[in-house]
Amino acid sequence: MSPAILISNLTFAWPDGEPVFAGLDLVIGPGRTALVGVNGAGKSTLLRLVTGALAPTGGAVRVEGTLGYLPQDLTLDADRPVDDVLGIAATRRALAAVERGDPDDALFAAIGDDWDVDDRARETLDRLGLGHVGLDRPVGALSGGEAVLLGLAGQLLRRPRVLLLDEPTNNLDRAARQRLYDTVTAWSGVLLMISHDRELLELVDQVAELHEGTARLFGGTFTEYEAALAAEQDAAIRAVRAAEGDVRRQRRELADAHVKLARRVRYGQKMWDTKREPKAIMAERKRQAQVSAGKHRGLHEDRLAGARERLATAVEAVRDDAMIRVDLPATAVPAARRVLSVRDAVLRNGARVDLDMFGPERVALLGDNGSGKTTLLSTLAGRLPAAGGTVEVAVPLRLLPQRLDVLDDDLSIVANVRGLAPAAGDNAIRARLARFLFRGARAERPVGTLSGGERFRATLAALLLAEPAPQLLLLDEPTNNLDLASVRQLGEALAAYRGALLVASHDLPFLHTLGITRWMTLDGVLRELRQ
Repeated sequence: MSPAILISNLTFAWPDGEPVFAGLDLVIGPGRTALVGVNGAGKSTLLRLVTGALAPTGGAVRVEGTLGYLPQDLTLDADRPVDDVLGIAATRRALAAVERGDPDDALFAAIGDDWDVDDRARETLDRLGLGHVGLDRPVGALSGGEAVLLGLAGQLLRRPRVLLLDEPTNNLDRAARQRLYDTVTAWSGVLLMISHDRELLELVDQVAELHEGTARLFGGTFTEYEAALAAEQDAAIRAVRAAEGDVRRQRRELADAHVKLARRVRYGQKMWDTKREPKAIMAERKRQAQVSAGKHRGLHEDRLAGARERLATAVEAVRDDAMIRVDLPATAVPAARRVLSVRDAVLRNGARVDLDMFGPERVALLGDNGSGKTTLLSTLAGRLPAAGGTVEVAVPLRLLPQRLDVLDDDLSIVANVRGLAPAAGDNAIRARLARFLFRGARAERPVGTLSGGERFRATLAALLLAEPAPQLLLLDEPTNNLDLASVRQLGEALAAYRGALLVASHDLPFLHTLGITRWMTLDGVLRELRQ
C-alpha cells in the first residue's frame, strides 16, 4: 500500500477544555506537503497526534508506512553519544561484539541486514555537513543547528516512508539550510512539514492549511497558495461590500413601507371620521388594509433579515489577522547613552569579543552554526561567565533564548508575568497581555499547553512586561517557531520597541525589517560588516 497519513473525523481538546479540532478530515499522500496556519491553529499538535504522542478525543489517525518525526523543540542530553541519537548504538555494539568473536544469536538478530551501519551513518552525516562529528562523541559540544541536523540524520537512517518535520530550518546557517533543501527535494515518500522558511516552502507539491479547526488542500507551492488565498479574500471583501449595500437598501425599503403604512392608516381614519361610506364597507376596507400592510411589512422585514444573514456569512469569510502591539515608553534609551561595553572578552568556545552599543541601536549578529552566537548572548546576559575580559551592562537587559525556557510550563501565562512583575496589578497585567493577543481565558492557559508560536509570544510578553522594563533586548533566533504571518507581526512589534536590540538570526529578510543599524559576524573574532 502507498504510504499515507489518513485523518478521519478527528477531535481533540486540551485538558482544560480548549478545543483544537472537531471533525477534522485530511489525507496526505506521497509528495512534499507544507502544513500552514496561524500560530495556535494546531499545526504542531496535529503532528503529535499523527505520531501518537497525543491521543485524539475522537476520530482516527492512521499512518500507512514507517514513520519518522523531527520535532521543533529537539533537546538532547549533553552526555548522550552521537550514535545513540542516530539510533544505531545497539547495532554498532552488536557488530563490535561479533567482530570480537562472540557467536550469540541475539547479536546477529540485532544487526539484521545492517552490516554497513557505520558506512551509512558516515555517508548521511557527510551529506548533512556533519562529517566532522564522530559517532562516539557526546553531543554536548554541538551547536543548536548541528543538533537539528543530527536529529534529521537519525530519522533518515531509519528509512521512514512517512516523514514529519516541524520547523526543520531552526538554528540552521545558510549552508546547512541548503543541505536540508537538497534532502527535501530528493524525498520520494510522504513528507509533511511545518516551516516559516519561504525557500523551503517553495519546494512543496501542495499546501495543507489549518484554519479554525478545518483543513483544506491547495495544489502547488506556498506562493501559489498565497495567490489563491488572496484571490479568495478579495472575493470575500467584495461580497461583504455587496452585502452591506443590500442591508442598507432593505433598511430604506422597510422605512418606506412604514411611511406608506402610516399614510394608509391616516387615510382610513379620515374616511371613518367623515362617514363617507357605509360602516360595514369601511370596516372591511380597514381589515384588508391591515392585512395588506402586515404582509408588506413582513416581506420587507424578511428581506432585511436575509440581507443581514448574508452580511454575517460574508464577514465570516474575511480573515482578521490580529496584531501584536508593543508600546512601552519605559524601554526608551537616549541616543548617546552607553548600554553595553565588552572589552577583550573571551567566550567559552575561545571566540574573542569587543563590542560597544549606544542608545536604541539595532545590531544583527551573524555567523555559522557553532561559531558561538548563542554563547555570546548567554555571556552578555550573565548566564555564562566569560573566560577573560570584562562585560558591563549599563541598562536593564533581557534575553529571549532559542529554547524558550524562560517560563514555567506548569503556571499560566498570567502567573508567569506576575512573577516577573510582582508590583503590577492583575488588571494591568491582563491589559498588557491583551496587546500580545492573550485575552480573557487564553491568558489563563498553562504555558505547557501552548504551541511554539504562542509560547514565543508569551515569552516575549513576559520579558517585555518584566520590571524593570528591559532597555536592551537580546534575541536568539527569534523567528524559529513562528509562521510567516507571525514573523511579519514580530518585525512590526519590534519596530515599535524603543530600546536597544542585539539579534542573532539566519533569517535575513526578517533582520532587514528591523531597521538594523550595524551588522556583526562572529567567526573566532567579532567583526563589523560593512554594508
